[in-house]
Amino acid sequence: MRLGERVDLTAFIAGMERPGALVISPDTRNRIAQARVTVEALAAGGEPVYGLNTGLGGNLAHRLAPKEVAAFQRQIIAGRAVATGAPLEARIGRGWLLYRLHSAAQGISGISAPLFEHLHAAYAAQIAPALSEYGSIGAGDLTQNACAAMGLLGEGPLWQGDALREDALDRAGLRPPPLQPKDAMALVNHSAATVALAADALHRAHRAFTGGRHAALLAMAGYGANRGVLDPALVALRRAPGQAQAAAWFRERLADGEDAPRRIQEALSFRTLAPVTGAAQEALTRAIAIWEDDANGVSDSPVVRGDAMPSTANFANPALALALEGVALALAMAANAGTQRIERMMDPALSGLPRYLSPVGGGSAGMVPVQKVAMALLAEIRHLALPTAFDAPPVSDGVEDVAPNTQAAARKLGRMARPMRLLAGIEGMVAAQAIDLRQTPLAPMPARLHAAIRERVPILTDDRPLGRDIEAAAKALDSIE
Repeated sequence: MRLGERVDLTAFIAGMERPGALVISPDTRNRIAQARVTVEALAAGGEPVYGLNTGLGGNLAHRLAPKEVAAFQRQIIAGRAVATGAPLEARIGRGWLLYRLHSAAQGISGISAPLFEHLHAAYAAQIAPALSEYGSIGAGDLTQNACAAMGLLGEGPLWQGDALREDALDRAGLRPPPLQPKDAMALVNHSAATVALAADALHRAHRAFTGGRHAALLAMAGYGANRGVLDPALVALRRAPGQAQAAAWFRERLADGEDAPRRIQEALSFRTLAPVTGAAQEALTRAIAIWEDDANGVSDSPVVRGDAMPSTANFANPALALALEGVALALAMAANAGTQRIERMMDPALSGLPRYLSPVGGGSAGMVPVQKVAMALLAEIRHLALPTAFDAPPVSDGVEDVAPNTQAAARKLGRMARPMRLLAGIEGMVAAQAIDLRQTPLAPMPARLHAAIRERVPILTDDRPLGRDIEAAAKALDSIE
C-alpha cells in the first residue's frame, strides 16, 4: 500500500488483517516537513490557533504562552484518555494506525516527522493500539484516540500481533519520540477509530450479504420458483436502485437449470427477490463509496493550509453514519425475506415437497425446528437494525452540541453479520434438502453451492441434531465467491 494514494476497502481490510509493506514516498516526507514549518512558526507566534496554543472544547478561550505549547501536548492526551470498555480486536487497532498513517501522509495534519516515523515503525512491527470500545459520538474519536496515543507513547497496553502487552514497544525495540507542538492533536483529533470500525463492519456485512444471496439462489432452485419476474423486459418497466443488476445476477446463474414453474406467481419473498436484494446491494455499494471517501480524506482539526492552521468540521461523519444505518435496514429486510422462504419451502401446499422436507414423514420433525432458530436470528437482526444515528446530547459546555453516533451504527452493523450468516446457513441447508427431494437439475453456480453444502452437511433422512449443520452450511456458502 502506498501511503497518501487512494485506497479501497479491500486493500484497507487486507492491511487490517495482516500488516504489509507501506510505501512512503519522498514527496510524503517533504509534505510533512513543509507543514511543520507552518506549525512551528504559529507555535512561536501570538495569534490564537485552536489546539495549538489554545485550550480545547469549552476551554477554547484559554491561551498558552509559546513556552507552554510543547508541555501541553501530553496534557492534551492524558486528560482525554477516558474511553472505556473492553479493548477492540487487534485488527481494529491496526486499522486505526493504518488510517492515521495514510491520512497524515497527505501532509495536512501537521504531525512531526519523528512521530510519523514512530507510528510507521509500530505498524511494521505488528504493533497496534488497544482501542477501548466506548467513547466516541461521531464528532471525532477524541477519547479513544487519546487512549491509543497513551499506548503508542509507552504508557498503556498495545497489541503485538494478537497478544495484548504492556511492553510491546520495548519488545520491538521502539522508543517514542518527544512530542512536538501539534503532535497531540495529530494523535487525538481525527476519526481513525470510526474509519477502522466502519471498514470492519462493511466487510462483515458484505460477506453476510453474499452468503444470503447464495442461499436465496439455492432456494429459487429448490422451490422450483417461477422465474418470470426476472425477465429484463419486465424489470426495465421501473428503474429501482439495484433491481436490474440483481435480476440479471439471479437470471444468469439459474439460466442452465430446470425452469418448470409450478405456479403462475410466488409468495413475495420469492417474487420480490430482485428489488429486495438489489436494494441491499445498492446500500452496501453506496456505504462503501462513502467510507472510501472518508478513508482517503483528512479528518483532523485543525489542519495546515499554507501559512495558516484553520479548524475544520471534517471529523464529523453523518453521511457515513446514515449509510451504515441504511445497510443495516436493507439487510434486515433481506433477512425477513429469507425466513419466509425457509417456511415456504417446508409447506407442501406451496412447495409440492414432503411436509417439513422430511423424506420419512409420519411423526418426523424434519426441518421444521429450524424455523424457531431462524425466527430467533431474525429477532436479533431486527433489533440491531434499529437506528442509533441520532444527535447525541450536548457536551463540553454545549460547544459540541450535535453528533451522528457513527461508531454505534458501525458496531451494530458488524454484530449483525453473524446472525445474518447463520440465517443464510439455515436457508441454504433447507434449500439443499429441497433440491435433493425434488431432484432438481441445477445450473453450474447452484450446483457448486449445493455440492459445497453437501460436503459438510449430509442430506436429512431420520431426525437428527441440526445446530452444527447450520454453522457448517454458512461456511459452505462463504466458501464460494
